[in-house]
Amino acid sequence: MTIRVKKDLYERMRQQMLDNQLIPRGIKQAEVLHAMFTVPRHIFVEEGLYAQAYNDYPLPIGEKQTISQPFMVALMTEALGLTGKERVLEIGTGSGYQTAVLSMLSYKVYSIERISKIADRARKVLDKLLCSNVIVRVADGTTGWPDEAPFDAIITTAGSPQVPEAYINQLRAGGRLIIPVGPEESQKLLRITKKADGGFATEVLGGCRFVKLIGKYGWQDKNEAC
Repeated sequence: MTIRVKKDLYERMRQQMLDNQLIPRGIKQAEVLHAMFTVPRHIFVEEGLYAQAYNDYPLPIGEKQTISQPFMVALMTEALGLTGKERVLEIGTGSGYQTAVLSMLSYKVYSIERISKIADRARKVLDKLLCSNVIVRVADGTTGWPDEAPFDAIITTAGSPQVPEAYINQLRAGGRLIIPVGPEESQKLLRITKKADGGFATEVLGGCRFVKLIGKYGWQDKNEAC
């Protein structure tokens, strides 16, 4: 009985998240809303944070990383325009929450995380949720995943000082890249669509603030440089 009560509680919290945070701000795609309602966000954070898991802000997951605000996850996911057939590259596995949402909306998700401890924890939660169409790799995400390119969609869950050229090169014609770009304090969320002639179109989806994208073609890790 207790288990059922807790399940009902988290389902109500997810419904409130949709009703109060996502739908009023313009998230419309039914598949995205369904994924956001289905994926249990609370299990991607420490148990002491369960009660805050569906609130309108990011939460810490250790190693100076965060799980993104629910609205930002929904916004970035919807901006990819997924139909269920896409091969998606995710830069920054983090908690694995965004990964799980993507797994419900795409054919396969290739996710890169630079911190092995975080990647291992995310993989365990994803396995618990039976996300069998996800591959998690520990590597420098700024170089992409050339062996599996091209991708139909690429999503970057950390802020970069510029758009790494590897992402454009590894994107299929007609594919979309979602990436926060700008200084450490704040970025602009961009959607970049690759054209058939190799060019690309860029749209600004709004302002945001993410943790830094660290790697060869992103921000440099000062600790590693010492």
